[in-house]
Amino acid sequence: DTIFYVLIFLIVYIQVFFLFTFLENKKNIVRREGNIKLNRYPSVTITVPCWNEEKTVSKTIFSLLNLNYPKDKLKIFLVDDGSTDNTWNILKKFEKSQLNATGSTNIRIFQKENGGKYTAINLSLKNTQTEFVGCLDADSSVHPEALIRIMSFFEKDIDAMAVVGSMTVDSPKTFVQYAQTIEYQMSVFFKKMFAFMGAIHVTPGPFTIFRKKVFDDLGEYVHAHNTEDMEIAYRMQKKFYKIEHCNDAYIYTNTPPTVEKLFKQRVRWIYGFINNTLDYRKILFKKKYGNFSLFTVPAGIISIFSVSYLFGRIFYNFFDFLFLQILKIKTIGFNFSIGASNFDPFFINTKSFIFIFIFLYILLFFFIILGQKMVEGKWNFSYKLLYFFIVFSFISPFWLMKAIYNTAFSRVPSWR
Repeated sequence: DTIFYVLIFLIVYIQVFFLFTFLENKKNIVRREGNIKLNRYPSVTITVPCWNEEKTVSKTIFSLLNLNYPKDKLKIFLVDDGSTDNTWNILKKFEKSQLNATGSTNIRIFQKENGGKYTAINLSLKNTQTEFVGCLDADSSVHPEALIRIMSFFEKDIDAMAVVGSMTVDSPKTFVQYAQTIEYQMSVFFKKMFAFMGAIHVTPGPFTIFRKKVFDDLGEYVHAHNTEDMEIAYRMQKKFYKIEHCNDAYIYTNTPPTVEKLFKQRVRWIYGFINNTLDYRKILFKKKYGNFSLFTVPAGIISIFSVSYLFGRIFYNFFDFLFLQILKIKTIGFNFSIGASNFDPFFINTKSFIFIFIFLYILLFFFIILGQKMVEGKWNFSYKLLYFFIVFSFISPFWLMKAIYNTAFSRVPSWR
């Protein structure tokens, strides 16, 4: 019980901390409509790493070509990471189709042996000469105003070294994707709160924009347990490089359509978080690293430990209850009485932790509403909420346990 109540206290503390962070900064959350202008348009290179993406890469490239940004300031590098399908031929067609009157193009293509996403981005970085760099996964697309809105953060704050956009689910079709729609909208809220704290711990592959200086100073991407976008954020936080969040720069990404694929993705993500945290364990609870060290990473650790513990306790209580019922039936036989089913308020569980859980779910619901308003400008009650609570209440503990198991026994999860 002591462990249980300590964990409950920490969970409540984390959620209330998010709430107060929002209340202190809500005036600084802006959702812009229409075009904006910059005083200066710095040069930007966007890399699209591809591996067997023949079905999605065209949409990705078209979204970049439709960005509201001066074409002479935008470079698009397409890197085929050893694809075995028709991806390379598609990339070649785009390079040829974008030739201008002078015979040049802002699209450049590269082909290499398969080595993983981080090696594809590193190849692009070696050939980049622009002031800013970014990446867009080949299964994602961007809002036409996304880049200029992100660049406005750099113009406003010379200390900003990277700016993260807001990821949303593109064209959900299955109940698993509908559940992720709510999750991604809620994550926009949390990402913004982390930004206010100066404590973002991951710079997602889909359309995070960096100053090129970050890689010139800190070096290129590394494998990082198949979560290179998390490791570079840890590295930046360790060197006190500021990471911002642009909540109205929208990125539309394809998400896993089935429970099995979602499970594999989340095992990889949680495994990456655990192992990157182990790699950077020396910065934990060090005041000089700010909220990243004192709040963000510890909150992630507490969440994993709490969910695992509570999940185990629920399982134990369930089987204990089942065992007692079987024992009762064996002892006195099966006895069903209609009168026994009458409701009596006396039997309502009034333990304090029940009300705490209700409070936590109310807060979670509130955060979902705020995230949806950041993305869509309004909130609508949707059946997607039901899918969200079903998928993430009953399935997420399993991928947490699997990630912990993989870490304990040094089993690297597969990419797909």
